[in-house]
Amino acid sequence: MDKAKILIVEDDDDIRLITSLYLEKKGFAVHAVENGAEAVEFVTKEEPELVLLDILLPGMKGYEVCKKMREITEKPIIFTSCKRTSEDKIEGLNAGGDDYLTKPYDLAELEARINANLRRSRFGFSRNEKILRVNDLLVDTEKYQVYKNEQEVKLYAKEYQLLLFLMKHKEQVFSAEQIYNQIWGLDMYGDLKTVSVHIRNLRKKIEDKPKEPRYIKTVRGFGYKFSGK
Repeated sequence: MDKAKILIVEDDDDIRLITSLYLEKKGFAVHAVENGAEAVEFVTKEEPELVLLDILLPGMKGYEVCKKMREITEKPIIFTSCKRTSEDKIEGLNAGGDDYLTKPYDLAELEARINANLRRSRFGFSRNEKILRVNDLLVDTEKYQVYKNEQEVKLYAKEYQLLLFLMKHKEQVFSAEQIYNQIWGLDMYGDLKTVSVHIRNLRKKIEDKPKEPRYIKTVRGFGYKFSGK
């Protein structure tokens, strides 16, 4: 099996070198750059399977880099940053990131997050049902496309996986922790705010009234469920 190609975008020389050497030792093919312009250029030409993206880069900041990358690729993007507030993490997820890891990070945890994101990106969910339809919402699981009122809705990879998971378990209530473990695949490292951010963003894209959702409903004290009523 070919080595997974990882792009590291980090302006700190020591962090870039240490992380690169560790991931190469673990069997990844690593390319490292120190600024956003180089990162976008590399993604355009090579499309790595996953990007580790620092936020506080010189020139173009990580959030802006992520948005530009999302015009090119849907591959997983993990933000790495010393910024650790909930607001910082939410901004990263809203920019199109799939995960967020605060510095200084443990290299073993980084590896676990990379593997989990790659696993989800590569294999997704079972595709036994080719078309899922609920009212005006349709998901084509072979083409990974979502339509509302016959108009395609552009979703990020994790948003798509989240919607598909909930639709396949219609009316079943899942806690934020259960959803995190299912979609992100990490039992011990998760920030559950990641789930609420993705739920909110998904509602904006598929609901007529995001604050009064028809499909993805909050079950207070328990979690979330998909409803087709």
